[in-house]
Amino acid sequence: MEGELELSELKKEFAKFLLETKAVKFGEFKLKSGRISPYFINIGEIIDGKSISKLGEFYAKAIVEYNIINEIDVLFGPSYKGIPIVVSTAIALNNMFGICKRFAFNRKEEKKYGEKGIIIGEIREGDRVLILDDVITTGETKEEILKIISSFNAKVCFIIIAVDRLERGKTNLTAIKEFEIKYGIPIRAIVTIEDIIKTALEMNYIREEDLEKIVKYLKEYGGK
Repeated sequence: MEGELELSELKKEFAKFLLETKAVKFGEFKLKSGRISPYFINIGEIIDGKSISKLGEFYAKAIVEYNIINEIDVLFGPSYKGIPIVVSTAIALNNMFGICKRFAFNRKEEKKYGEKGIIIGEIREGDRVLILDDVITTGETKEEILKIISSFNAKVCFIIIAVDRLERGKTNLTAIKEFEIKYGIPIRAIVTIEDIIKTALEMNYIREEDLEKIVKYLKEYGGK
């Protein structure tokens, strides 16, 4: 029960943080999927030292709360937005909890000179990998990362994202549930879009017309 209360507080504080840093915006945005969304999650809006440090703390707390720290060897951040997430989280785990974990991230294209390769950091054979990212909309980007990690004979055992958009994928299920079923990899979001909307209402951060558009959007594209 105590853990549930702590996690609930974590959700509330994280939703507030995303709104205050404008990492969540309301309006009209075209997604990679082609859908026109009335809200957008962009961790790239977090651009100063204080905020990125705080972001890492939220992810670190989530890792500890989800009790998976002993099941992972390395933290992985998909480029590009996953890079500051994974670096700040590794620092926060060490500073807040005295837990030192390796981290790695990928290049968009394999480097053919110098140190070469597509990975910066180190992924060893047999490593248990935790992917840290911002969102999952269709799961296609994560599938590309799984291929890269498996090429090192390592295994992704868990994924933590900032926000669950609660959107369906190719079926009536959410993209997250489809991914979990297909790959057998648990995914946890620190907050859902519903958590954010609830907090935005409490903070007076959302207009009635934006709220109506989001309700309509989730009714059309929301998954089970």
